[in-house]
Amino acid sequence: MKVLSVGEMVIDFLPGSESNSYIRKAGGAPANMAIALARQGCEVAFCGMMGDDDFGHFLLQTLLDNHVEPCVRELTKEATTTMAFVSLDENGDRSFTFARKPGADMLLTKAHVKDEYLNAAGLIHAGSCSLSKGSAAEATVYALQEGHRRGKLVSFDVNYRNLMWDDDEAAATRAVRSILPYVDLLKISEEEAGMVGGEENIPAMMVQNDIALVVETLGSEGARCYWNGKVLSIPSLKAECVDACGAGDAFWGGFLAGLFAAGVEKSGDLSEEILLSAMRRGNIAGWLCVQKKGAIESLPTAEEVERYGKELYL
Repeated sequence: MKVLSVGEMVIDFLPGSESNSYIRKAGGAPANMAIALARQGCEVAFCGMMGDDDFGHFLLQTLLDNHVEPCVRELTKEATTTMAFVSLDENGDRSFTFARKPGADMLLTKAHVKDEYLNAAGLIHAGSCSLSKGSAAEATVYALQEGHRRGKLVSFDVNYRNLMWDDDEAAATRAVRSILPYVDLLKISEEEAGMVGGEENIPAMMVQNDIALVVETLGSEGARCYWNGKVLSIPSLKAECVDACGAGDAFWGGFLAGLFAAGVEKSGDLSEEILLSAMRRGNIAGWLCVQKKGAIESLPTAEEVERYGKELYL
């Protein structure tokens, strides 16, 4: 199944092995998700703009090296991006410092989300930070609406970052809630549950918006899945793995890849066995990402997930 991942990009600089050195991630949730899925064996296309600078060239080459098809190959001199500088505290935990030109727009437009890409994809994916800026936000909403209208599975990852919304959490919440009627598969973290009305409101929200599945990542407590009137849970692994730097994308990439491996093509194909297996696969992918410090190389392959899964779930 081909996946179309669409939206805005963030440049993350992660701590390197040397003092004051940094490693560049692939470029934010949409690109990270595309690469995470490709490494898990899925056929993936990425629709996002890249700047005509060394990072833009790096990102384009990274996508190609990971067998991700870029829908937009031209590089633009006008593009501006958000940068997230990441450091480690005394406990080894990551902290973020964002630098962004207010109102920055990656210049992705609805015209870039062409019919050929929408028709070829079985699933359309986006994340909420892609709803925060101008034409990129319009293109993201368009892709989700069109995916829904054409009967595709639609995946959405709530990944709120306050600086990308100029500290306006109310605006971010409105934007996220406005696209929920188009979403089939929703990922949130425990901290972001308030953006969809809080944990206690998740079942009602799913009925109201006809959402088939909500997966909530819980850090050190693992993850749980709301589906078909049930709540399915899996424990955490040996590290607080999900929603650390890059691990949320690794988790959701592993989870979706688990669905595809089981032959899921529409929400009616979901079963408890498939969902538990996919959550375990996602949890392993997130755990592996953290163990390797969250750089692009840490997004695991299907072979790594299978190998470590046998060790961790025995």
